[in-house]
Amino acid sequence: MDAGAATDPRAVPRALPWLGLAVAVVLLSLAFSLPHLIGWEVASRAPRNASPDEVPPLHGLWRPKLFGPGTVPAVLIAVLGWRYGADLAQRLSWPRLLAAAYAGSLGWLLSLAFVDGTSGISRVLGNPYEYLRTARDVGSVHQLLETYVSRVPIDSPDNWPTHVAGHPPAALLFFVGLVRVGLGGDFAAGMVVTVLAATTVVAVLVTLRALGAEDAARRAAPFLVLTPAAVFMAVSADALFGAVMAWGLACLALSTRSGRLWWAVPAGLLLGTGVMMSYGMPLMGLVAVAVLVAGRAWRPLPVAAVAALAVVLGFAAFGFSWWEAYPVLHDRYWAGIAKDRPLAYWAWGNIALFTIIAGPLLFSGVLSAAATARDAARRSTSRVVLLLAAAGVLVVVAADASGMSKAEVERIWVPFVPWVTLAYVFLPPRWQRVGLGLQVLTAVVVQHLFYTAW
Repeated sequence: MDAGAATDPRAVPRALPWLGLAVAVVLLSLAFSLPHLIGWEVASRAPRNASPDEVPPLHGLWRPKLFGPGTVPAVLIAVLGWRYGADLAQRLSWPRLLAAAYAGSLGWLLSLAFVDGTSGISRVLGNPYEYLRTARDVGSVHQLLETYVSRVPIDSPDNWPTHVAGHPPAALLFFVGLVRVGLGGDFAAGMVVTVLAATTVVAVLVTLRALGAEDAARRAAPFLVLTPAAVFMAVSADALFGAVMAWGLACLALSTRSGRLWWAVPAGLLLGTGVMMSYGMPLMGLVAVAVLVAGRAWRPLPVAAVAALAVVLGFAAFGFSWWEAYPVLHDRYWAGIAKDRPLAYWAWGNIALFTIIAGPLLFSGVLSAAATARDAARRSTSRVVLLLAAAGVLVVVAADASGMSKAEVERIWVPFVPWVTLAYVFLPPRWQRVGLGLQVLTAVVVQHLFYTAW
C-alpha cells in the first residue's frame, strides 16, 4: 500500500483537521492583534524603519492595493492550479510533471512579485542592507575571505551591511559572480534568483521519487508549487539557499539507490555550499539524515560528508572559518535588534509567521501525519513522507529554540517550508482541496494587503 492509504478519511479522526485549523486561526489572531491591543513593542522592524503601519509579526507594513500588473496572472494561476493541479499531477508523465511543476512555480513567484510591478523584482536586492551593492565593490575575493570575519562586528571600522554580516561568504560570492558576468543589476539579479528559487519544487519531487515515493510526490506537487511562501521566495536570497539545499538532498536521495553512490559527491558539495551560504543551513542535516533513513542506505554518508567538509575547509584555507565567524555573528546579533525583540512574543510569533508561509492547514497536516504515524511507518511510501515531514518540523523547532531567528522568519525559514509541506499528504482528500485553496488565498491576500519588505 502507498501514501494514498494514509490519506483515507478513516485514517484521520474527523475533528483533527478542524483542530489544526483552529490552532492556526487563534495563533495568527493573537500574533497580529496582541502587540497593538496591549501596546507591546516587539520590534518587528528595526527602529530606523519604525512606522505606525507596522504589522507584527510580519516584517512589513500595512499597504493595501487592489490591483497590480501581476494580479490577474496570480489569480488565474491560483484558480487554475486549485481546480486542475491535483488532477494534472496524477495524469502527467513524470518528465512532464517536473516541467509543469517548474513552470507553475516560476509563474506563481513572478506573478505575485509583479503585483508591485518591476519593483517587485528589483526593490529587495537594491536595498543597501542586502548583498548586491557590496558585491559590486568587491575586488579581490581572497582579500574578502581573509577580512570577512573582522568586518562582522557592528563596531568594526568597515563593518558589513546587515545581510552580508549575517551570512557566511558564499552568499555574497554568488552575487559577486552575477556582477562579474554582467547580471549585477537589481532587476537582472532578482530574475536570476527567482528562476533558481523556482527549481526547489523540482528538487523535492526528485527526492521523493528517488526514495520510492512517486505517488506521494504527485500528491504533494500542487502544495509545493502553489505555496504561500512564494510571496517571500521571489528575489529572496534565502529561497536561493533553500534551492541549493534541496538539490543537495535530491542528489543524496539518488545516491541511496543501487549503483548510484557517486551522487553522494554532488550531494556533499551542494550541502556544504549551502552551509557556507547561511548559518541556519546546518539544521538541514536533520533532513539529510531522514533521507538516508528513508533510503535505507548509509554508504553515501561518509562520501557526502567528506565532500561537504571539503567545501567548508576550502573556505577556511582561504581565510574564512565558519566556526570562528559564528560566535562573532552571535555577538553582533544580540548587540543589535535581537535585544529589542522579546522572546516571550517571538517564540510563538515565529510559528505564526511560519503558518503564513507554509499555509493555514500547517497544524492540520502535522496533526494528521502524527495521527497516522504508526500505520504509515509500516508502508514504504508513507514512511518516506513521514520521515521527511517530521525532519522538517524538527528543523523549525530547533531554529526557533536557537533564539537566532527572532522575527523575519517569513524569509529566513523559507528553505524549511517544502519539507514540512509534505505533511499535507496525510490530510483527508477533502481537506487537501480545502488546504490548496487556503494556500493560494493566503498568498494573494498577503501580497495585496502588505508591503512585505522582501
